[in-house]
Amino acid sequence: MANIRSAEKRIHQTARRQKRNRGVRSRLRSAIKDYRNTPDKEKEKRLPATISEIDIARKKGTIHRNAAARYKSRLARKAKG
Repeated sequence: MANIRSAEKRIHQTARRQKRNRGVRSRLRSAIKDYRNTPDKEKEKRLPATISEIDIARKKGTIHRNAAARYKSRLARKAKG
């Protein structure tokens, strides 16, 4: 365990962030998985909601902006073809 007060504070901050990021990442992965398991006819309707989840994760800093762009690009490519 940390002996310095600032180090103890960092441990608490990190734990809070990990907890938040875990929830956001879980929602993101679930949304992407649900989109992939959606029948082809309904994928076009489901795309905006999935992209919204990606944007939320990006905004909160859970995923990198390039990762968000990559996810969205791949989903859009799948939706077209």
